Amino acid sequence: MYAIRIEPTHTTQKHVQLFPPLLHKLDKSSSDEIRGTDTPPEKEQRPLFSTKVNAEGGNDGGQSVFSSIRLKFMKPNSVEKLRDRFVQFVFLCITLCDSVFLSVSHKFMKPHSAEKLLDKYISLLVGITEHAIDDAIEKLLARMYKVGRVEQMETADQAKSRGGSSVIQRKLVQVLTPSTLIYGNIGPQAVHLLSLKEGTHDLAEGTTAYGFAFVDCASLQFWIGSVTDDASCAALGALLMQVSPAEVIYDNQGLSKETQKALNKYSIMGSSVTQLTPAQPFTDFVDSSEVRNFYQLKGYFRSSSNVWDRALDEVAHQDIALCALGGLTSHLSRLQLDDALQNGSLFPYEVYRGCLRMDGQTMANLEIFSNSEDGGPSGTLYKYLDNCLTLSGKGLLRRWICHPLKDAEEINNRLNVVEELMGRAEIVAVTAQYLKKVPHLERFLGQIKATLKSSALLLLPLIGSKILKQRVKAFGSLVKGLRVGMDLLMLLQKEDNVFSLFLKVFTLPMLSGTDGLDKFLTKFEAAVDGDFPNYQAHELKDSDAEILSILIELLMEKANEWSQIIFALSCIDVLRSFAMIANFSCMPMSRPVIVSRSNSSGFGQRSTGPTLHMRGLWHPYALGESGGTPVPNDLCLGDNEFGYSPRTLLLTGPNMGGKSTLLRATCLAVILAQLGCYVPCDTCVLSPADIIFTRLGATDRIMTGESTFLIECTETASVLQNATQDSLVILDELGRGTSTFDGYAIAYAVFRHLVDKVNCRLLFATHYHPLTKEFATHPHVTLQHMACTFKPISNTSSSPDQELVFLYRLTAGACPKSYGMQVALMAGIPKTVVESAAKAAEVMKTKIGVSFKSSEQRSEFSTLHEDWLKTILSVADGDGVSDEDDVYDTLFCLWHELRCSKEKL
Repeated sequence: MYAIRIEPTHTTQKHVQLFPPLLHKLDKSSSDEIRGTDTPPEKEQRPLFSTKVNAEGGNDGGQSVFSSIRLKFMKPNSVEKLRDRFVQFVFLCITLCDSVFLSVSHKFMKPHSAEKLLDKYISLLVGITEHAIDDAIEKLLARMYKVGRVEQMETADQAKSRGGSSVIQRKLVQVLTPSTLIYGNIGPQAVHLLSLKEGTHDLAEGTTAYGFAFVDCASLQFWIGSVTDDASCAALGALLMQVSPAEVIYDNQGLSKETQKALNKYSIMGSSVTQLTPAQPFTDFVDSSEVRNFYQLKGYFRSSSNVWDRALDEVAHQDIALCALGGLTSHLSRLQLDDALQNGSLFPYEVYRGCLRMDGQTMANLEIFSNSEDGGPSGTLYKYLDNCLTLSGKGLLRRWICHPLKDAEEINNRLNVVEELMGRAEIVAVTAQYLKKVPHLERFLGQIKATLKSSALLLLPLIGSKILKQRVKAFGSLVKGLRVGMDLLMLLQKEDNVFSLFLKVFTLPMLSGTDGLDKFLTKFEAAVDGDFPNYQAHELKDSDAEILSILIELLMEKANEWSQIIFALSCIDVLRSFAMIANFSCMPMSRPVIVSRSNSSGFGQRSTGPTLHMRGLWHPYALGESGGTPVPNDLCLGDNEFGYSPRTLLLTGPNMGGKSTLLRATCLAVILAQLGCYVPCDTCVLSPADIIFTRLGATDRIMTGESTFLIECTETASVLQNATQDSLVILDELGRGTSTFDGYAIAYAVFRHLVDKVNCRLLFATHYHPLTKEFATHPHVTLQHMACTFKPISNTSSSPDQELVFLYRLTAGACPKSYGMQVALMAGIPKTVVESAAKAAEVMKTKIGVSFKSSEQRSEFSTLHEDWLKTILSVADGDGVSDEDDVYDTLFCLWHELRCSKEKL
């Protein structure tokens, strides 16, 4: 046999580790093997090929990505037969040294099955038969390999006509990767390739700007944008969770350690692992002005009108965003995807575009797209809401979940449609019948757009016919699918009440009439029926390529209108799914009442603040104990029609008592309401939230040097820096990752800052019971706990042993203790150990009681009262205070305290 050895330089060791040492089998003769050795005898063998090259094919003195390529030595008579054929291959290696190449073989090479290809060895160049190549490509892509397809540029007879010893000319025609698939088994969700560029750091503000660009090759849609982030990389996490890229390419030398940690962290969150790929070479991220000039020269994104003005005007950091786009397009060009670049559409993308903000950690904590158990979709919000019948609808649902609405009018527009559909079962049934017949129109439209003015592949002698059949099938499926969608829209148009509500959610072009899309589409239906009646398995004719090219060019004249139709169908699908969920729920669901809060303010005048009131709230997809129904609870935060109510809930209760479930259910209810969906409760009134923050669970990241407590503090810092009065903040057991006194001190300080300075809607779950003493009479705080009770273990009345029973019911007041000993017994800790722990706990309580004699009377006069008195004394002495709001808050708190004291008397 013969093999190629690629030796890395010391300067690129990290890069080479992505691809294990490459000593690969290239070919295997059908009869006997040609064997070689590393060191040639002087007379019998001589080198086939030896040189030093760089990634562009030139000599760079050995300082390249792969510094040298040398072949094992063979017998002289074998060298002459193989030299010309594999010189072609060597230069493929130079261009794409991280890829597996599949060359379609016919009679001259023994075929290898895909199983042998994958399980016995991985070759850089493998000959394989035409009928087996698709299966081999699919299996290689499933294992995250890049696959280059090498095709003959001429037939064997054409090669012989140039001379008896001529070798058939071959060319790399396709490079397939898991993140750039256009055809084949892609799956229901969009597959994104993301390019990331880190910008400059603002040390004063502690922020970093990121430019990004990503593409869905199947639908031929590109997005560009930028985001500003803090040390927690929360916004970057939100981007990665929203896009869920199959692959991220980045400038390896331009990323900070914090950014690399964030990439590693979020790449493993979700149902599939994200592949991280350094840019090759990193100079792909060039100056932004060069990117702009290069695109105009190449004619990229020619289908987008006023592409730069429209896409870049909404991007804050245009320079780094363009550099990220430059890295993306350079990568795609290297993969032979210039047609996609020329015909693609470019759009701006905002991570937090006027919507309810959820950072990456919040999405992970609330299990929006993937659960924490196995990273799968079961037990997630997306799975709960997904009753969509079209693949485009499923994709739109994911985008809506990433960007819940914040405007009350837009939310009510969706709710109006859902409410109407809930009472119109016949319309829902007919709509479902049509939607079931709709294919993935978004992808078919992208596939057709990619073929505009792209006929070079059709001229190849072997693969050309196969590509033409793919295009015929995609064109026929698109036309027939659009007809089904058009029929549904024209049917709904006759239902004035429903259709008028739909038109407040999306816009439509003219459907009927002389210039309507219905008449325009009919012509293409007739063309498909006449020229490609069996478009799913069409028998090719000589004129098919020309006819199809003309039809595609004419159909794409209204590409924007077709995109509007597809978006409208997706909206109908998602809103129908919302109506189905509300109609067939096992427990009550209600339409949320969205209120816009007043912004009136001033000293002595209380403003109408944020509100969240829910009766009978239950977790939408968390079953109760033994598979029973969830226990509903009432939650009241902020102002209501009866007057002022505290915005903060200080929640206590036993371990496993349901605190975390209540916290998650609250967040999910707010997200559902702002999506325009019915909410799992009897009644719901809320003002829209601008941000949801969550600090849940205890995790560490040892491989990146981050302890449990460090992660707690990092996430809490993001809350303190970014929370506003309209935010919803969920903090669960803050401070448990360090010592008891340090943890309590941090929990106290954070809680007090959020209550006094931010005054947002806050649910704070804790086992630090002294907090309930400190804030028992605070006017902005209400104390509640998850109830529990005890029942005898045996039926005998004389037995002292009792079992802790969780009621999962939210009850007024603070819980007297956390019942950790009882939970420890339930977990299987030996009874003798638990009894010893109980005795130790009593001793510690006694010691603490001696040191803090007044700990139980803190509710009568706490540190808060001390600060209030200091503020009043400062005003009385004429020293003044810096913030009038603090004075007002102090006076209001004292008024509330006096009123409470009077009621007690």
